[in-house]
Amino acid sequence: MNITKPVKKRILVIKLGAMGDIVQATGPFEAIRSHHLNSHITLLTTNKYVDFAKSGNWFDDVWIDERPTWFDPQGWIKLAKRLHNNNFYRVYDLQTSDRTAIIFFLLRFGKKPEWSGSVYGCSHRHINPSRNLMHTIERQAEQLAIADINNVPAPSFNCIEASSINFDLSKPYVLLVPGGSAHRLNKRWPKNNYAQLAIRLVNKNILPVVIGHKSEEELARYISGLCPESKDLTNKTSMIDIIALARQAAGAVGNDTGPMHVIATSGTPSLAIYSHASDPAICGQRGSNVSIIRQQSLKNLSVDEVEASLQLR
Repeated sequence: MNITKPVKKRILVIKLGAMGDIVQATGPFEAIRSHHLNSHITLLTTNKYVDFAKSGNWFDDVWIDERPTWFDPQGWIKLAKRLHNNNFYRVYDLQTSDRTAIIFFLLRFGKKPEWSGSVYGCSHRHINPSRNLMHTIERQAEQLAIADINNVPAPSFNCIEASSINFDLSKPYVLLVPGGSAHRLNKRWPKNNYAQLAIRLVNKNILPVVIGHKSEEELARYISGLCPESKDLTNKTSMIDIIALARQAAGAVGNDTGPMHVIATSGTPSLAIYSHASDPAICGQRGSNVSIIRQQSLKNLSVDEVEASLQLR
């Protein structure tokens, strides 16, 4: 006698980036997984976040968004075929961008799935006119509530195993994140201030550890030039590496940039530095031990103020 196994419903979650947004979506990831325990859940994301997404227990499959351009109809057709062939029952659009609106349009041809998002015409539409003024975490929780997901936990890496054994670091150490968007330099505390803070940490027998993107290597070199005792891990850490480093760090100081979201969510005492260029009420780091210091112009934020605000464990 042949017993036919029930076909699992297929769920698609869309979250393309950036790093801080991916981190703050981990609560929704967990909530969606709990709500659809017996479903097959796929994440559509960009290449740089695949390893991180696979390291958790949120998804059965992770797809890479190949990011077809607006003038690449074949790329969009290829994506549309892949989506249609998987016969998704529901889509959770946690990106809510113009790009995901196109995906919604592509899925309207044929059997249309339920859709949680903000695009006009979707089945579970988040229509709060103030949604863009809400913090990301509260906005996504409100969106999911419309789809009957009411218990959205805080962002968490509890399900991720990460080890810092690849980095030979003496303890205690403090993570420094001096970089940020290359197009918004007014979000960066001056590099000389980071160097001076590093020197003060060394004088307290604390190792300053600089992390960041490849494009921020010059910042690390500058800090190392003034503080040779500092450790430069710029362009040497994945998201999972940062989690591991954060779990063992005494504290962290950094600008409003992706790695600070990772560090804060890891539970590390974290001091995030903000200028007028971004609003922590909308995009601020969340965690069990997060402080935020904000100055209209970061040129006016002294090393004394930052050092006094830095909490260590």
